[in-house]
Amino acid sequence: MASWADFAAAEPELATAIRTLVCQYGPGLGYLATVRPDGGPRIHPVSPVITDEGLYCFVLASPKRHDLDRDGRYSLHSFPSTDSDDEAYLSGHATPVTDEPLTARLATTMRAAPTVDWRLYELTVDVAMVVRHETPTTSTRTVWKDRPSHVPKARQNDPCTEAVDSVQ
Repeated sequence: MASWADFAAAEPELATAIRTLVCQYGPGLGYLATVRPDGGPRIHPVSPVITDEGLYCFVLASPKRHDLDRDGRYSLHSFPSTDSDDEAYLSGHATPVTDEPLTARLATTMRAAPTVDWRLYELTVDVAMVVRHETPTTSTRTVWKDRPSHVPKARQNDPCTEAVDSVQ
């Protein structure tokens, strides 16, 4: 599991592309998928926070937060753009942040209400992907995996072509 900083150091262009897509409207916007107790997916809109040192998410008391506390696996997908069909995807593990000064700094920066029952999580990166849609029927996927032998590759996808490189 790589921290956002480790991932960004290893793949700065891909990290910049993901950060641009997630923060295209100013604050981060995306959909966070978690794992329900029965193993099924649960998905909710969130406002992830990307800083130079990490990828974070404030999560209110909710079934989503219970999912993260029980099984930290997550997937994050960028909010759709009005300008293109390009998309960003991340998956990894979420862990509660215990560093009080960091939590206080991010809460102030992001205007997280002190009276609301939220918890800050750091999201590590196991898989990162950007999909660029060149035409309505073709796209290029660039995938990075937190594996020593993995080399990020851009793959062309034509319509109805089976994916060459699975994300998972």
